[in-house]
Amino acid sequence: MNPNTQLLQTFYTSFQKLDGEGMAECYHPDVHFSDPVFPDLTGDNAAAMWKMLCAQARDFELHFHSIEADDHKGRACWEARYCFSATGRKVHNKVTAEFEFQDGKIIKHTDDFSFWKWSAMALGPAGLILGWSSLLKNKVQKQAAKGLGLYSQQ
Repeated sequence: MNPNTQLLQTFYTSFQKLDGEGMAECYHPDVHFSDPVFPDLTGDNAAAMWKMLCAQARDFELHFHSIEADDHKGRACWEARYCFSATGRKVHNKVTAEFEFQDGKIIKHTDDFSFWKWSAMALGPAGLILGWSSLLKNKVQKQAAKGLGLYSQQ
């Protein structure tokens, strides 16, 4: 097994256990993370995001599959079921992840999922109606960044 395949297994196994520290240990200090909610996180902020999500998770369940990696790049698919803390609504998010590696760690991590589908589950009717709009996406991104900032200050 390629060491980067094992690294991704460790990353997602840590996620299943809600072990944000374990996830952060898989990241290179200069990591860049992006997804539709957190579009541009680097270094300690990317690691802090996972720690925050793990610490705040409620009714959480994660499954991952299709992990592939070589010496430079990797991919994985994962699904999370959880209760979105801001609304109490149930979410089942399906994510495709792409990775780049450097020095035996994840240097770039990009998660892709349908923001519209996620917002419909997480936010209810407002997300269903406005989930396609940049207005709602920008608002969610700003709230997420604020929450991460508050968490990082603790």
